[in-house]
Amino acid sequence: MNRLALINEFLGQPPNASEHGFQIDHILEFCHWFMAALFVGWLTYFIYVLIRFRRSRHPTADHQGVKSGISTHLEFSVVLIEAVLLLGFAIPLWAKRVNQFPDTHDAILVHVIGQQFNWTYHLPGGDGQFGRREVGLATNQNPVGLDYNDPASKDDIVVLGELHVPVNRPVIIELSSKDVIHNFDLTNMRIAQDAIPGSIIPMWFKPIKTGTYEVICGQLGGLGHYSMKGSVVVDSPEDFQAWLKELAEFSQQQQQQAPAPTDRPAGEPGPNGGPTPGTIPPPGAPKTANPQLPAQPMPSASPPAH
Repeated sequence: MNRLALINEFLGQPPNASEHGFQIDHILEFCHWFMAALFVGWLTYFIYVLIRFRRSRHPTADHQGVKSGISTHLEFSVVLIEAVLLLGFAIPLWAKRVNQFPDTHDAILVHVIGQQFNWTYHLPGGDGQFGRREVGLATNQNPVGLDYNDPASKDDIVVLGELHVPVNRPVIIELSSKDVIHNFDLTNMRIAQDAIPGSIIPMWFKPIKTGTYEVICGQLGGLGHYSMKGSVVVDSPEDFQAWLKELAEFSQQQQQQAPAPTDRPAGEPGPNGGPTPGTIPPPGAPKTANPQLPAQPMPSASPPAH
């Protein structure tokens, strides 16, 4: 790390672990030094004005004001530097990130789903194809609503909280949300993106350092927002393949033990939204006799004896 980059570390920026991160760090580094120079410059000028135009030296106000044009030149210079940063560095870098995605044949594809208050990762299996997902099939045991009757779902991997990726390979994330707006923030990889319900938003990075990196939610999404954390573990290629193999075996065991997609515990709505037999009807529904209870004798309707 060069000495100029020490200002980023001083301000608490975590170390970069992605291939593109150094470009973002250079922009932040320049912005921080530029703002520091402005702070020192304007503070020095403010102190000078307090001393130069103190009351004891100028008891009578001068209503003509400043005659020099130096302030105009200084303000124009600040605007020009900010425009160069925005148009010459920030926008081109952003355009490259959103328009130039890596080849999917070499990249790791991951679906990331946010919900209150955790992150779920869905990876394709050895066939490289994602299984069909359906909202009505989502349960606590099947958080992404994977259709196990789809042949492409047989080897899919679904993991909660911790994602493993190989080093020096691009990772393409397709981000979505099940409830409210969240934000997938992986600071060490210099990426962050809102997860919006009903939208699938792609993002990508290429890790260059092995290690475990924290994922946080950068968007307030409820009372449990503070606990919405996860992790991304960057492995060597060998360790990543071992993790995939272990998760694939565990996923197959879960699918074998999983109930049919249309089965629901008592009291939980079915896949089509309607109540299952024997459950409590929704509010406002007409009252019907419970077939599981024995029939009760009707009270006699004869008039009372006099």
